[in-house]
Amino acid sequence: MPQGTVIEAVLKRDRTLVLTGIVAITALAWAYMVYLAWRMGDMDMGSSMEMGGGMAMEMAMPQMQAWGPMDLVLMFVMWAVMMVAMMTPSAAPMVLLFATIRRKRSQDVGAFASTFVFLSGYLAVWTAYSLLATLAQWGLHSAALLSPMMVTTSPIVGGAILVGAGIFQMTPLKHACLKHCRSPLDFIISGWREGTGGAFHMGLSHGVFCTGCCWILMLLLFVAGVMNLLWIGLIAAFVLAEKALPKGEIVARVAGVILMLVGIGVVARHVLGA
Repeated sequence: MPQGTVIEAVLKRDRTLVLTGIVAITALAWAYMVYLAWRMGDMDMGSSMEMGGGMAMEMAMPQMQAWGPMDLVLMFVMWAVMMVAMMTPSAAPMVLLFATIRRKRSQDVGAFASTFVFLSGYLAVWTAYSLLATLAQWGLHSAALLSPMMVTTSPIVGGAILVGAGIFQMTPLKHACLKHCRSPLDFIISGWREGTGGAFHMGLSHGVFCTGCCWILMLLLFVAGVMNLLWIGLIAAFVLAEKALPKGEIVARVAGVILMLVGIGVVARHVLGA
């Protein structure tokens, strides 16, 4: 068999395995999120029972109590898994390109494994972001600004998040990070590093740019509901769209305008109605 044919067969196998892995990771993360949402819905039903419900009532309204260390850990795990569910699909083009170039540069056994090291570096950054999001939620909870279903109870806070997200969509930082995410080949060529450590470093670097692009969009969940699966899916789809669509930069700017207008409307309605 000609050498070129063998290489193409190996590349096709790698792409299939990598894509299968990405789908599996995403599916497992979403399965966990669906389970949590189901548990929260079950608990919310329990909260409507008589006060004699005891443990069911206590479990149904965790936000009515001060958080302990275990609450922080569980909330951090929730955010971390949520970021895996939302952001792994949008990283797929970069991961697949990395796998292709890594294989072409080396035919050793580590070529395939390096791809998932790259993905691990990327997700490590989002895991760090999850810790910050958990602390932000803890702060809102401590200030009594979150409902038991993890939605902000303050129109001012909600409006400020919407306006802030809209403004950020217009900033040079947003578009510098978005340009990086929309140009995977440029990043791979200019930032290439050899070896397993290099793959992890490249994943970290891509994760930093991606987080810089999308961090405030995740905070919209405090407005729509941290465990609102519909909005989790919509935000994930929007992130993928602005990265992958031909006019993604325009999509980002239009979304920014809409977010600002909605945020101003939320605040104005609250102020005028007060």
